[in-house]
Amino acid sequence: MLTSALRAIALSVTGVLALMFLLQSRLVYFPDGQIVATPGDREMAYEEVTFEADDGVQLSAWYVPSEAGRGVVLFSHGNGGNISYNLPFVEILHRVGLSTFIYDYRGYGRSRGKPTEEGTYSDAAGAWRYLTENRKVPAEQILLYGQSLGGPIAAKLAREKTPAALILDSSFTSFVDIAGHHYPFLPVRWLARFEYDTLEQVRNVRCPVLVIHSPDDEIVPFRQGVSLYEAAPEPKALIKLRGGHNDALFLSAGAYREGIDGFLKRIGR
Repeated sequence: MLTSALRAIALSVTGVLALMFLLQSRLVYFPDGQIVATPGDREMAYEEVTFEADDGVQLSAWYVPSEAGRGVVLFSHGNGGNISYNLPFVEILHRVGLSTFIYDYRGYGRSRGKPTEEGTYSDAAGAWRYLTENRKVPAEQILLYGQSLGGPIAAKLAREKTPAALILDSSFTSFVDIAGHHYPFLPVRWLARFEYDTLEQVRNVRCPVLVIHSPDDEIVPFRQGVSLYEAAPEPKALIKLRGGHNDALFLSAGAYREGIDGFLKRIGR
């Protein structure tokens, strides 16, 4: 009887682990196909753009110009929603004199395809190619911005290219680290199908790095943001916000804006 019970428990646990392994992407990507607003709704001029990822998948983006000319932000957003959910970031970046090219990963918004780790890297590489080749933006004018999941995506691109700077906002050190934080009872290292190793990429970038994080972040521990800052090369800076993962921008808009402006001045922009 006891043996049968143990066998049943073992089978149940195995089933749960198998399900976690097979359906892992549904725990990572939360795309939304509905565009809920545009930069025009916030009185910002913009251009709708369609471009190709490095592997040919058709992607959607917005280019929001700024006359101040302090640089162009290539914005890689988090794992939920789409570009229209990130307009508050675009608006503040616009206020500090930065143009923004914000794109949707495959499967998000109006972009085609289905999100995968390699796919998101290909999406970012295609966005870089579009800016440098189609719009003729010099590499030294491009700031790579990664928000949450966008962190490892932007960091990998920064390692491969030579941008003006890398900005990591509320990002984690690696997929295994953040999954282990949320699921400490699971053998995450054995189950993980994703790497998204931001820390490894940051150690090897050759540009200034700005890390933005809140000690109150309930999704990505602040200590992971500190680890990214410590691993980054000089010159680097850390902006501490207040508020949770999804509302820190609203609660700390002033500190966010002033911190980015100060960082830009520090690196001569």
